[in-house]
Amino acid sequence: MYSVRKLKIEQTIQLDALALASGDLYSRTAVSFWRVVRKKGIWLKSSSMMRWQNSGGLHAHSADAVVQSFYASLKSWRARRKEDPDARPPRKSRRFYRVQWKNSAIRLRGGHLLLSNGKGNTPLDVPWHWDLPVFVELGWNGTGYELRAIYNNGAVGLPLGAEVAGVDLGEIQLAATHDGQECRIYNGRHLRSVRRYQNKKKGEISVLLDRMKRGSIRSKRLKIRKRRVLAKIDNQVRDILHKQTTKLVSTLHEGGVQTVVVGDVRDIRKDLDYGKKANQKMHQWLFGKVRWMISYKAEQMGMRAVLQEEAYTSQTCPACGKRNTPKGRQYRCLCGFVYHRDGVGAYNIRAKYLGNFGSAVVGAMASPIGVRYAL
Repeated sequence: MYSVRKLKIEQTIQLDALALASGDLYSRTAVSFWRVVRKKGIWLKSSSMMRWQNSGGLHAHSADAVVQSFYASLKSWRARRKEDPDARPPRKSRRFYRVQWKNSAIRLRGGHLLLSNGKGNTPLDVPWHWDLPVFVELGWNGTGYELRAIYNNGAVGLPLGAEVAGVDLGEIQLAATHDGQECRIYNGRHLRSVRRYQNKKKGEISVLLDRMKRGSIRSKRLKIRKRRVLAKIDNQVRDILHKQTTKLVSTLHEGGVQTVVVGDVRDIRKDLDYGKKANQKMHQWLFGKVRWMISYKAEQMGMRAVLQEEAYTSQTCPACGKRNTPKGRQYRCLCGFVYHRDGVGAYNIRAKYLGNFGSAVVGAMASPIGVRYAL
């Protein structure tokens, strides 16, 4: 697994020159590729393009990374157009573009990270108090330059036992976990509040943009403001997800969990039609990010993360095995069983993985523990 360390850097002439050189190389790559396609009917390979195009202001491997980025976009477009015939190929030129350094261009000396920019060019010198990364990327985050250092990490700890925990991802509550003894519900109220505010700001700014002339100075300024506002909200959302998932994984690790079983909801949006508001909530549900964060953090802690198909897990009664359609946040069965519906889902996901889905529970289930987001 890998981890990313981000560092904000003040704008300088050297950083602007690197971003300009990268943007110029990306633009030349795009123009050259489509020109050959138009005149010769040939799709050049990335290896041929890397030999053809280069930049005197970048390290050789950094220049190769720019060309490879264009071909990655091209590959993504070719895969997407099979489902969306209107998908557009990567033709747009870039004035500025991100700069990437591979391990061959990265050095750490005396508390400074030295990023080579090729023979005869001054390397980028960044004060650095951490270990040597294997990959570094410089990009613009909407308000300034940001350095992203990537590390390869192995497991940082061993679990205390060999327990299995089920995780039920939710749109209202962020997630629910059950390890066979305890159930925890991770509250999603603050996240929903931030997402509602995000939608509100998008709507307000879109209304103002519709009243302005397209391409005018006022519209351009408003678009810049929109990017800044949304970037700030995205950072808040990311902070909430990281804190909640870190708490979730660390709690399971302390409880001796070896395997984290996450409910697979990737196909939940297919043929979806619950009405305008419900559809919007489902399409804005960040279950992919939450699943990814739980998975990589669990693996870093030495645990195993697996996906489990979750059909009927929120409808099946753990006490008698019969199916009921839950209403509200409480699951109620005719046999008298009452429990939090997300807790029922997490319990049944775990049971499905263990192969005893639908069997009766011996004794009473402990009341769920609520976990709220802390600023």
